[in-house]
Formats: sequence, structure tokens, C-alpha cells
Amino acid sequence: MINLCFHGIGTCQREREPGEARYWVTADSFRRILDVVTGRPQVRLSFDDGNASDLEIGLPELRERGLTATFFALAGRLDDPASLTPAGLRELRAAGMGIGSHGWDHIPWRDLGGAELRRELADARSVLSEVVGAPIDEAALPLGRYGRRLLGELKRYDYRTVYTSDRFPAREGSWLQARFSVTAGDTAETVRALVSDRPVASDLRNRLASAVKRLR
Repeated sequence: MINLCFHGIGTCQREREPGEARYWVTADSFRRILDVVTGRPQVRLSFDDGNASDLEIGLPELRERGLTATFFALAGRLDDPASLTPAGLRELRAAGMGIGSHGWDHIPWRDLGGAELRRELADARSVLSEVVGAPIDEAALPLGRYGRRLLGELKRYDYRTVYTSDRFPAREGSWLQARFSVTAGDTAETVRALVSDRPVASDLRNRLASAVKRLR
């Protein structure tokens, strides 16, 4: 399986953290990329960060092509005008899209403990679940950072699937799922190569890096 992850569509008006704009793609690029992956059942789509563009641009284009995706929202941004609102999350859910947790504040979870970790893993999930009226059992790791202790905590909190940013193909049914983040430098052509030409040497390097993260 190839997991593709989008973050923002259009123009990033204000970076919440340095480098965020790099993960936004233009609306035209987004449409062309969707055209490339349409009809490829081995490709799964997701959206991180809960930006308003997920609903305004992403949802209509997905529906036009008969595609589905999972949207990993941030509980702490539900009242941010540039982010998905509770009503927006419910609209995505009603359209057949999956809803997962990206935590509360978009901070790395790896080194958190105690109340801070509970807020990100438990409290955020509870808020999102209440908003959409359904259980939340999938999580996407903010900034892709993780280690052995964090993975143990995610299992203790009964997350069914956890998504990384490790950039190699995933095995269907695996608890830990690697994803490829789509960036501003990507085009329909780069994504076509990504989903068509496997395997490549970088996959092995990224798998090894993932193995190291899981052990440390």
C-alpha cells in the first residue's frame, strides 16, 4: 500500500510553525495528483493538521472522483478560523470520510509524559469523538516523530492504527503505517513515479530508519 498524506491545499496564509508552507500544494497540483491516483486501489489518502482547505477544496475534489480519505484533525484548533470546525468534521464524516486524531496542539509526542501525553492521546481523541459522534481509533504522529516508549503508550490507549511520515510502502493491516507526505515541490509526475515505480533504494533506507526509531 502507498499512503499519501496532504497537509494544506492552496496558499499557506500564515505559518504556525517554521517550514509549514513547504507542505502546502496548489489547488491545481492537488487536482492533478488526485487524477493520477484515481483508480489505483493500492493508494490510500489522508490529510493532516485539520486545515479548512480540507473541506473547502479537498472534499469536493475527492467526491468528484469517488475517492475517500482519512482526515487527522487537531482538537485544539477547532475554533481556529483557518482550521476545520466541528461542523466541518461532521460534514466530512457524513460524506464517508474517516476521522482520526492528530492530537491537541501539533507538537511531537515522543518526549511527552503525564498530563501532557494524556491531553494529546486521550483528551484530544475524546473531543474529536464527541464532535463526530463516533469512536476515534486512528492517529497520525505530529511531525512524524516517535520512539519505542511512545508506541507502547499508543497501544495502551488502544489505537487501532498509527501513521508515520517514514516514506516507504506500508503493509496492509500493519498497526504502524508509513506514509509519503506530498509537498509543494511535488507534481502529478513525481507522484505518478512514486505510486508506480517500486521498489527503490530509498525505501530500504527509510525502513531501516524506522526500525531504529522503534528500538530507541
